[in-house]
Amino acid sequence: MKITNNNIQPVNPYRANQVKNEQTKNETAIQKDRLEISNEAKQLSEPSPITAQRNDKVSALKAQIQAGTYKVDAEQLASDLIGYYQPKL
Repeated sequence: MKITNNNIQPVNPYRANQVKNEQTKNETAIQKDRLEISNEAKQLSEPSPITAQRNDKVSALKAQIQAGTYKVDAEQLASDLIGYYQPKL
């Protein structure tokens, strides 16, 4: 019986692993991390008008305190403290 080589390619099992490793390296090299920020998140990161007004008020109070012109209304402070600590019925 005579066996002839009928278009059979030589098999190299190591080459198959090499090709597979190269493909995975290429795939990981192509993939990159990316970040997408939604419009809602962008709007939330912007300062609100209330924050701007509060910052203006705080800076004005700081200036009054440093200048020594800030006066505390004792009756209003006492009323607010009583209202805060007194349980609401």
